[in-house]
This record gives sequence, structure tokens and C-alpha cells, in this order.
Amino acid sequence: MVSVLKRMQARWAQPGRVDWIGLRPERLAAVVPVDRAEIGTNGLSGDHGRPGKRAVTLLQAEHLAAIGAYLGQGPVAPETLRRNIVVAGLNLSALRGRRVQIGAAVVEITGPCAPCSRMETALGHGGYSALRGHGGWCAAVIDPGPVALNDPVTPTEPLGQDD
Repeated sequence: MVSVLKRMQARWAQPGRVDWIGLRPERLAAVVPVDRAEIGTNGLSGDHGRPGKRAVTLLQAEHLAAIGAYLGQGPVAPETLRRNIVVAGLNLSALRGRRVQIGAAVVEITGPCAPCSRMETALGHGGYSALRGHGGWCAAVIDPGPVALNDPVTPTEPLGQDD
């Protein structure tokens, strides 16, 4: 029997959507925004990312304004934060340890993506601290597939959806 708390934790109000996709062709290179990409077993094709638990990096679109607010400015541009995919409308924090379909691919949210010290240079004084708790999530690839802007982002386990 599934507890009430587990049911509530498994619920989500609506699917999210892919708001932005970026590729990092090599370490320290400028991020290249794209309309679509292929999520392979080791991450996005054309990205220098790491295979395994950190193959794909995800960021909550809603956090771009929060990060900017902590810096006393408007929303931060996604490419500044060097994550692969920005998701809007679905709380990624609530999906830690769960599998999520992004376009045709399935990834598993493995843990937080901590900011690096370069955020002080990219965002200015206090940039590292502004990103803490808002740096996004790392994910392992379960099933490769294409992803494009505006593709739906949904948890794959339906538990609690109709309860």
C-alpha cells in the first residue's frame, strides 16, 4: 500500500516543456543554443558533458529570474549557467531519483548540479552564492532519443496522478 505522503510526492499538476537547449562543444567554450538535439547514452550529441550520473544537466526556467533577483538584475540568460536543458512548468526538485521523459528520451534525475567557481566571473560578485540551490539538476540517460524546443517533460511514473 502506498502512503498518502508518497502519493502526494508522486503527483504533478501539469507537464513541463523544454524552454531552451544548449551545447558546450568543449570545456570553457561558449554555449551554443540549438532548437533540437539528440540525447545519447553519454549525454547530448555535440556536448562535452560527462557520461553517467551527470550526462545531462537540467535547469528550472523559473529559477533564472530568482538568480537574477539575488544579483540585483533581471533574469539570467541560460547560456551563462552552462546547463544543457532549461525546463519550464515542472518542479525538477520534486523529481530527484525519478525518471522523466524529455521529448523522446528518458533520463533519471540523479542529484543537484552545484555551481562552479566560474560563476563569480560569469555573474559577478556573489554569483556563486546566487546560484546555490538554483543550479539545476544532473541526470543519467536511461533511453536515448531526440529533444526539441517545446517538447513535453513528464515524469514516467504515473503513481498518484489520478488519486
